[in-house]
Amino acid sequence: MASLISPSTGTASSFFRTSSTRGSQRWRKTRGIVMSNATASTESLALIPKTTALFPVMVNGCAGKMGKAVAEAAVSAGLQLVPSSFSGPSEAGQLIHVKNTDVVLHGPSEKGDVLSSVLDKHPNVIIIDFTVPDAVNPNTDLYCKFGVPFVMGTTGGNRELMYKTAEEANVYAVISPQMGKQVVAFLAAMEIMAEQFPGAFSGYSLQVMESHQSTKLDTSGTAKAIIACFNKLGVSFDLDEIQLIRDPRKQLEVVGVPEEHLSGHAFHLYHLTSPDNTVSFEFQHNVCGRSIYAEGAIDAAVFLAKKIQEKAEKKIYNMIDVLREGNMR
Repeated sequence: MASLISPSTGTASSFFRTSSTRGSQRWRKTRGIVMSNATASTESLALIPKTTALFPVMVNGCAGKMGKAVAEAAVSAGLQLVPSSFSGPSEAGQLIHVKNTDVVLHGPSEKGDVLSSVLDKHPNVIIIDFTVPDAVNPNTDLYCKFGVPFVMGTTGGNRELMYKTAEEANVYAVISPQMGKQVVAFLAAMEIMAEQFPGAFSGYSLQVMESHQSTKLDTSGTAKAIIACFNKLGVSFDLDEIQLIRDPRKQLEVVGVPEEHLSGHAFHLYHLTSPDNTVSFEFQHNVCGRSIYAEGAIDAAVFLAKKIQEKAEKKIYNMIDVLREGNMR
């Protein structure tokens, strides 16, 4: 059985196959489908609830491509973009032009003063973080110290410590290793399967390959989460067995990444084989570009704004909670 998400959805392609033939299949060269920024932006503005529209967002990591994509999505969605962003020391003082807003980049030594100033001007600000793995824990500490709600889209760092910090601070937060809503839905389905059918794949071997742009510094958080599900399903697999592909030449020739998306993509393949090699399963999801993540991050911020307005419980939410809310744009 094979299926592809229709191009009309404007999302990434995904693929599932089961076969009863011997031998393992390698990476399927399936082109990712690019979400149209223009289409997504128009729909975003129309579908944000009026009660939460125009709240301010501070996007940290605007010096990077992902952070800038989120900032652009925020402006297109009608949100108020705060003209300040955390960055690394080498970018401090630079200006990043995001549509009609010039965003000033601030280095690590300025973070506390900058956030204090932002909160004075925008007390209802929500932060979206797409920085770097090394900044995850220091930034979480700072957000929690000031009690500011935040969306953590950055992967890496000490995740256990990050969750502990946020829980003890009792703040509103959405933390997720994956912001792409359709990929999150797939992950949720995997978690349900793992919970309801533990050990269903006992004895199966697993191959995992994940390809991202060469600038991605860490292993995909999504891959880690999917592997955790397979572990519950009875598959023995360690994270150090993941085949990380960061070489652009291999991405072109082996993975089949379109050349124009070598600088921004996420291709994942999970291949299961039965002990006697007579049955195999494949799960594959390919994303080209960054729109799917940017739109998901904005959804998460809108979700938090709604929770704050409703005076809902202060806690750590995830993207599955955002999906369950039922108002994805």
